[in-house]
Amino acid sequence: MRFSLLIIKAESEEGDVSEEELPPFRELFDAYAASLQESGALIAADIFRPAAESTTVTLRGGSRQVQEGPYLDAVETLSGCFVIDVPNRAVALAWAERCPAALYAVVEVRQAAVSFREGRWREH
Repeated sequence: MRFSLLIIKAESEEGDVSEEELPPFRELFDAYAASLQESGALIAADIFRPAAESTTVTLRGGSRQVQEGPYLDAVETLSGCFVIDVPNRAVALAWAERCPAALYAVVEVRQAAVSFREGRWREH
């Protein structure tokens, strides 16, 4: 079963986290990602740039609309995700609990309904 572990948190302002505070969290994330990979569960992992650097694209009335910045103006944003393939929801929840982001953010566990793999859409 494919799940996304979505990391949702308030975006950091410049100076919120000092350079000295970052290495321990990087080490935790390195170990977590390595554990996921070693278990065979990891499909992909991404940590996103700030929402302010995003761009949204829509097609309305046959016309492309491009907007700089996030779609929603929210305090908390999607800051990263891990896509995993595990036997069941309980295992996905156990991986979410181990995620270092759970120490300071929300880790939302969402099961995929359909995925594009091997050239076609497949239901889960």
